[in-house]
Amino acid sequence: MSAQLRVFLGIAVIIYFTLIMHFIKKGKLLLKYVLLWFFTGIVCGILVLFPQSLNILSNLLEIQLPVNSLFLVGIGFSIILIMSLTMIVSNQTERIRKLAQDNAMLEKRIRELEKVLQNNVTVKENKFDELSMDKAEEFDNKV
Repeated sequence: MSAQLRVFLGIAVIIYFTLIMHFIKKGKLLLKYVLLWFFTGIVCGILVLFPQSLNILSNLLEIQLPVNSLFLVGIGFSIILIMSLTMIVSNQTERIRKLAQDNAMLEKRIRELEKVLQNNVTVKENKFDELSMDKAEEFDNKV
């Protein structure tokens, strides 16, 4: 790997970490999901600083070309990332379902309380009407 390419990839890794930190500060990336992204950046940084590590990995796994081991690492990271995102989506789906059920129960309770309140107001209005009628009759009797 040429020195110029290593410098370019090193700058790319630094920009990558800077973007991760920026997203964390802005609240667009939660801290609990950052570990995988940091791990990916660290592996990329190791490959940039020590390009021979790709050759060592290729020899350990008995892969003929180092570029194939790079594809293997990339596919492995992709699978891990997909599994991680699938777990997050599953968890969020369950939370949304529970929130929707809780919301429906609260709406039902509000409707029931509104009916009870409406019945109480109707009963009080009827009692008020009866009292008004009695007062009116008493007034008529006095006059």
